[in-house]
Amino acid sequence: MKKILDIITAKMQQAFADAGYDSSFGRVTVSNRPDLCEYQCNGALSAAKQYKCAPIQIATAVAEKLDANDFSMVEAVMPGFINLKLSDGFLQKYLEEMRTSDAFGVEKIGAGKTIVVDYGGPNVAKPLHIGHLRSAIIGEALKRLYKFMGYNTIGDIHLGDWGLQMGLIITELQERKPELCYFDADYTGEYPAEPPFTLAELEEIYPAASAKKKEDEAFADRAHTATYELQQGRRGYRAIWQHIMKMSVADMTRIYDNLDVHFESWLGESDADPYIPAMVEDLKARGLAVPSEGAWVVPVAEDTDKKEVPPMILLKSDGSAIYATTDLATMVQRMQDFNPDKMLYLTDKRQSLHFEQVFRAARKAGIVAENTELEHVGFGTMNGKDGKPFKTREGGVMRLERLIAEMTDFVRAKVVENKIVSDDEVEATTAKIALAALKYGDLSNQPTKDYVFDMDRFAAFEGNTGPYILYTIVRIKSILSRYGAWEHLSIQAPANAQAKDLMLAITKFGPAMEMALANSAPNQICAYIYDLAGFVNKFYHETPILKEENEGVKAGHIALIGLAKDILEQCISLLGFSAPEKM
Repeated sequence: MKKILDIITAKMQQAFADAGYDSSFGRVTVSNRPDLCEYQCNGALSAAKQYKCAPIQIATAVAEKLDANDFSMVEAVMPGFINLKLSDGFLQKYLEEMRTSDAFGVEKIGAGKTIVVDYGGPNVAKPLHIGHLRSAIIGEALKRLYKFMGYNTIGDIHLGDWGLQMGLIITELQERKPELCYFDADYTGEYPAEPPFTLAELEEIYPAASAKKKEDEAFADRAHTATYELQQGRRGYRAIWQHIMKMSVADMTRIYDNLDVHFESWLGESDADPYIPAMVEDLKARGLAVPSEGAWVVPVAEDTDKKEVPPMILLKSDGSAIYATTDLATMVQRMQDFNPDKMLYLTDKRQSLHFEQVFRAARKAGIVAENTELEHVGFGTMNGKDGKPFKTREGGVMRLERLIAEMTDFVRAKVVENKIVSDDEVEATTAKIALAALKYGDLSNQPTKDYVFDMDRFAAFEGNTGPYILYTIVRIKSILSRYGAWEHLSIQAPANAQAKDLMLAITKFGPAMEMALANSAPNQICAYIYDLAGFVNKFYHETPILKEENEGVKAGHIALIGLAKDILEQCISLLGFSAPEKM
């Protein structure tokens, strides 16, 4: 389905041609003066230079060629603007087509294309903390948006499961429980099905080992050796690693499920490791990797660079791989497994140089196809009210599970205090509102910007918040429920100015989704639905929807708010939350 602006522009271009002027001057834009008109064309101002006549002369001639059935107002005004208002019939027909079309008529621009979205990125054996929040919910929202726009989407958590932290855990565990069969190099039997540690013990082992590494050089050396032996396939160490993976992934899945964040692929650095040797040898053989102070690097600087871009380190001087090596090998794996048209990475913006180096190395080596798009969305920091990175009251990094629980407790207290729902509905309603408050509070900010985490503001039922959007949806649901069966009702011509404003806002849905996709910016979805919710509530306050005596007009009101509800619910689904039945 064509965007409404494209349809109007095509009509304007035809009018320019019919009036004897070049059609390229007929571009139409949304008016920046909604008090005067809904759309405008300034092409006569530019055309005047080419045709050497007054702009108003051209504007007047063009205006006379436009079909009066499409516009309720066509006005040529000095010095040469063409102001437009759509006719009620045109708007009615367009919205009815939206209502009856798949995905509200949004063009599936990604049809036939595949995208891998790399988000999450947690390290196993370590609890998820608030630093994992933005990657998870921005990545999930973008993945859902790409899927809505027709892409085959693959969300990959990209676990940190193969580095030194594994060697540290193994070494610390051996010091604590040296009698375990995992450490007997001559053991040939089956290893226990149950791990030799609880999740709480595992989460305590890693920080203890990490601290010991800094003070005990011999311990650090043993940890490096254990990491190497794990990666070379030592049976006992692989068995411990499998215990760690199973336990960590189960816990991560539980917490991500609470955030309604889901991954199609649970691959990690370990899965990319087998691709590294051949990749490194190929880069060396083709002269793309060169020795540098004992290490091997891939020069990626370009003549057009305005600032220095250092070489990407492929192997350290001791021959070990680093994150860049693994990320490059992961691209090799993804091209073989998925052959994606795009790879999208979500991380802290401080990693922007890292990804610039990796992307350039991948292009230079031909690891990705020429037409494969690579994009890094670097996000800002979640700060406390003091403007510094968000901490617990004790000053430490807050676990993600605790953050979710605190938001849920905060919202539950408001739900109970205001008696929003019956006692048996409190928990389900609280969970939906809390998730909306948390996700919308983050996603309504531009991803690259830092923002202040303010629970009071995020959970407010007024203002640009998730609960306000939910409340608008629930209000519409209540009206529709009292009306009865409404899904079959057709869109009618607007009955008043508020109805027309709401209809115009609805027509912006498709362009808003395309813009959010183009800019990798879920905040633009938030901006759209906040705007749409405002028009819904204005229409509600100004129009006696259910008290309307004319049944035909009433049916038109209901069809209109029903379409608005469906679009609002589609948008919040893209953002990763849903609305309760009551609020």
